[in-house]
Amino acid sequence: MIKIMFVCLGNICRSPMAELILKDYVHKAHMDDQFVIASSATNDYNVNRGVGSYVYPPAREILAEHGISTNGKRAQVLKPSDYHNYDLIIGMDVGNYHDIVRICGGDPEHKIHLLMDYTKYRHEIADPYFTGDFKQAYKDISEGCQALFNYLTNT
Repeated sequence: MIKIMFVCLGNICRSPMAELILKDYVHKAHMDDQFVIASSATNDYNVNRGVGSYVYPPAREILAEHGISTNGKRAQVLKPSDYHNYDLIIGMDVGNYHDIVRICGGDPEHKIHLLMDYTKYRHEIADPYFTGDFKQAYKDISEGCQALFNYLTNT
């Protein structure tokens, strides 16, 4: 069982997109029983009294255009214990990376990476909440998830 946690700033755009896109790849490959895939935030901006916000509407819309549902997905915050509960913790940008390392108290097992590290052209995934470019975020995240999936399944 491979356990993956995607992380971004608020867990309403990039990391839930990555979670749901990778789940879609895994499902289409009939490998659901081989993966646990989740996502979380580096802060609690979108969690109020323990209840997380739903996926941000433009992110929800672009996922729906690709046949991916966001039903039931709510924001949650990364916890230090997640370091021990997941095999990989994957951030979307360098700021996320540093926040993940801080929250987890380091990275002694080298589990923390950036999503685009698995692609030929390493770069950060810009936050579409601020840029407004959800199409580019979807393109980058899909590319990163495909590369990660290929890496994990040796395909």
